[in-house]
Amino acid sequence: MKSSLMPTLRTWAAAALLVPTLAFAQLAAPQPPEIAARNYLLFDVTTGQVLAAKDVDAPVEQASLTKLMTGYVVFDALRNKKITLEQTMPVSERAWKMPGSRMFIDPKMQVKVDDLLHGMIVQSGNDATMALAEAVGGTAENFVRLMNEQAKALGMANTAYKNPEGLTEPGHTTTAKDLSILANRLIKDFPEYMHYYSTKQWFYPGTPKSNGTNRNTLLFRDPTVDGLKTGHTNAAGYCLVSTAKRQVPNAGERRLISILLGAASDRDRANESQKLLNWGYTAFDTVKLFDGGQAVATPKAWKGAQDVVKIGSVAPIVVNVPAGTGGKLETQVVSQEPLIAPFTKGQKLGTLKVMAGGQQVAEVPLVALDDVAEAGIFGRAWDAIRLWIK
Repeated sequence: MKSSLMPTLRTWAAAALLVPTLAFAQLAAPQPPEIAARNYLLFDVTTGQVLAAKDVDAPVEQASLTKLMTGYVVFDALRNKKITLEQTMPVSERAWKMPGSRMFIDPKMQVKVDDLLHGMIVQSGNDATMALAEAVGGTAENFVRLMNEQAKALGMANTAYKNPEGLTEPGHTTTAKDLSILANRLIKDFPEYMHYYSTKQWFYPGTPKSNGTNRNTLLFRDPTVDGLKTGHTNAAGYCLVSTAKRQVPNAGERRLISILLGAASDRDRANESQKLLNWGYTAFDTVKLFDGGQAVATPKAWKGAQDVVKIGSVAPIVVNVPAGTGGKLETQVVSQEPLIAPFTKGQKLGTLKVMAGGQQVAEVPLVALDDVAEAGIFGRAWDAIRLWIK
């Protein structure tokens, strides 16, 4: 049976599951609550779905949300052992004189990378951020080049960095969509460093203790929130990229990311982010369709040592649908025809489309779950004849 979406491909009916692609197609229902912000986006990390969105491609000033990318580049340097957490770094005159939020370090100090990360993330210190940028990039300008290269590699098509800390500068802009890409990859690529973003209190010895409170007030009011970063300038307004993970029935742990930009006050950015997160957890049914490693379909393996190839996902397939519609899902597996061996485990061989009420809500890549070797000469010849007749 041929798919109406892809006429040259064969489809199989399936009730299948895999990790959905990061597709920015917002579900038509339910309607999100009124959110007092210029831009917002609610993304489900577990399913790869955008649950709510407003003006996600509009360019916005980044403010200290810039430090999410600074953190990403620094974490990458740590993983590649270009620097270590215990390594001490000098504080340049440039870092010392940075305006705005500060860790209160000066050129007389040698500061551990671990402390600089706390200063950048918990205190939002522009001085700590500059010291890290100079430590990793040699110069701030070279570090900004690394930031822009990383943004391009992550697919952040509408983001440009001019500095590592987020102070207002012409052309230093991003979008809610790009911030969701960055936040998602930050969480997935560097789980070992996520504790910095959930730290509520931290101060560097010899600096004001009053400066040691994380500006993300959701950390203090919602125990399921464990990050990520606040931002504020006059042009950007009050911004917050927050994330929470909660247990949901039948699907296990579910993580959401809220991108909220341009709120009117510190209080508003926290309240509106909390509203968006709470709505995301209550307005949808989270449905687990298949376990990781479970065969979604077993299409014919032409010219293979085995008759069929098992295709599925290495991770569970979980999707969100509007509350009350979890029992009405329809699925379709789409793959090129014919599938000709050999296949290697993990090789992409198809796609699972998940629909609710005729609307596609998720699209998941399907891979070979096992190796399938090529058949012998007679098997290949016989299948060649069968394909020719077919």
